[in-house]
Amino acid sequence: MHIHILGICGTFMGSLALLARALGHTVTGSDANIYPPMSTQLEQAGVTIGDGYLIEHLQPAPDLVVVGNAMKRGMDVVEYMLDQGLRYTSGPQFLSEQILQSRHVIAVAGTHGKTTTTTMLAWILHRAGMDAGFLIGGVPLVDTTDEHLQKVFAHSSYLGAESDSESMGYFVIEADEYDSAFFDKRSKFVHYRPRTAILNNLEFDHADIFTDLNAIQTQFHHMVRMIPSTGKIIMPAATISLEDTLAKGVWTPIWRTAVTHQPSPSVEDSDQNINSDWQAELINEDGSQFKVSFNEDVAASAVVDWAMSGIHNVNNALVAVAAAYNVGVDIVTACEALSDFAGIKRRMELIGNVNDILIFDDFAHHPTAITTTLDGAKKKLTDRRVWAIIEPRSNTMKMGVHQDSLAQSAALADHTLWYEPAGLEWGLREAIEGNANIEKNKQQVLSSIEAIIDYISVNASSGDAIIIMSNGSFEGIHQRLLTALNHLPTETNS
Repeated sequence: MHIHILGICGTFMGSLALLARALGHTVTGSDANIYPPMSTQLEQAGVTIGDGYLIEHLQPAPDLVVVGNAMKRGMDVVEYMLDQGLRYTSGPQFLSEQILQSRHVIAVAGTHGKTTTTTMLAWILHRAGMDAGFLIGGVPLVDTTDEHLQKVFAHSSYLGAESDSESMGYFVIEADEYDSAFFDKRSKFVHYRPRTAILNNLEFDHADIFTDLNAIQTQFHHMVRMIPSTGKIIMPAATISLEDTLAKGVWTPIWRTAVTHQPSPSVEDSDQNINSDWQAELINEDGSQFKVSFNEDVAASAVVDWAMSGIHNVNNALVAVAAAYNVGVDIVTACEALSDFAGIKRRMELIGNVNDILIFDDFAHHPTAITTTLDGAKKKLTDRRVWAIIEPRSNTMKMGVHQDSLAQSAALADHTLWYEPAGLEWGLREAIEGNANIEKNKQQVLSSIEAIIDYISVNASSGDAIIIMSNGSFEGIHQRLLTALNHLPTETNS
C-alpha cells in the first residue's frame, strides 16, 4: 500500500513513517519544515519527502493519506484531499489499527519528560531481552558495542514482535496529549488504549487547543477510563494535578513513586515522608547516582550510576524502572540497563566543545522544563559558568501564556539570552528586562540570531557551558554558533 503522510517531519509522524515502512508499505510524505535529525532518518529509510504541502504530492493518488495535526481546513492540499474523496486517517488512528491492537501498550504521558522516559523504558526492555516495539518523539543516543541494540535504536521507532501464543508483544509509546487531527480533536493518547500507563506530571500547556488545565485533565481522564483493572498506573506521589485527575474516576491499581535524599541527622527532609511504593534515594545530589527500591520487593534494590543528571531525570528513570518491573524485568537488570543509558538527541546533548566552551542542545520549551534543565546543569557543571540561549517557540510560548514566569524560570543560569523573533504578539523584552526579581543585565532579549552569536563570541570564556533551548531548529543557531566560536582566537574574552 502507498501511504502519503502530510506533516511527515514532525517527531510523531516521522516515527510513524518508519513503522509504516517496517510493515512493508511504500511511504512518501510532505512537510513545510524539513530539518535533521528526523529528515535524515527518513531519507536513510528510503522515504521520499516533498518540500511544502503541494497538491502534486498527492498525484497520483496514494492508497491512504495520513494527516498530521498541523493540517487545517483551507489548506490547498487538505481541500484537494477532501474534494477528491481520498481515503485518509489520523496518525494515532493508523497506529492503533495497524500496530497497537495486538500489543500490551505501555504509554508514557505527561507534560514533561515523555520522550526521555519512553526511551529509557524501551532501552531497559531491550537490554532485558524483550523485543519491544516503540515510538519515541526523538532520536536515541546509542553508546554500545552491541550491534543489535545499535540497529534497534538507530531510529526513533521500532516495530518489535507481535503477541503470539507463547509471549506477549510489548509496545512502548510516547503518549502525547495534543489533538489527533483537524477532524479528530481527541488527544492522541486516547487512541492507544494502554494496559500500563505512566502519568509523569501534568501542567497547563498547549494553550492553542486547551482552554485551561481542567481541559487537559479531562483528556487524561478519558485515557484512564480505558486502562483495564488488570493493568497498572505509575505516577509520582503527591502530584496534585494528577491526583485531581484520578479523582474523576480510576479502576486500575496505582504505583506511586518518590525521589528522596539520603537521611541526614542534621537535615529534616519532607520528601522522606511522602507515601510511595517506589523510591529513588539520591546518592549524589546532581542525580548522577541513586538507589532504587520497591516496597513490595524489599530484598531487591539496585543502584543507577549513569552519565545523566538532574532530579527530573531521576524521576523519569524511577517510573521507567517501575513500568519495566510491571512487565517482568527485575530491578537489578533495569538499573544496570540505565547505568549504560546514553540519553537522546536534543536533551542536554553535548554537540560541541570549542576552546573548552561546551555547547549543549536541549528541547526545553516550557518554564518548568527550563528550570529543571538548568538545575541539573548547575549541579553537574559546578565549575562552569552556565549560559542559556532560549527561543520561545512553542504555540503556548508564542501566545505569551507563561510570560510572567519566564524570567524566573531561567534564574539559575549565570547569563541568559532570550530570542525575540519578529511578529511575537506580546512584549518579551518587557517581561524579561522589566522583572524586578532578576539581577540587571543577567537576562537580555535580542532580536536576531546574529546578535546572539555576536554577544556570545565577545562575552563567553573558556570554561563556560552554553545551553541552547528550543523545540525547533532555532534558525540553525547551533552550527552557526559552533562555527563562530571556532573562528575565535584560542583565548576568548571574559
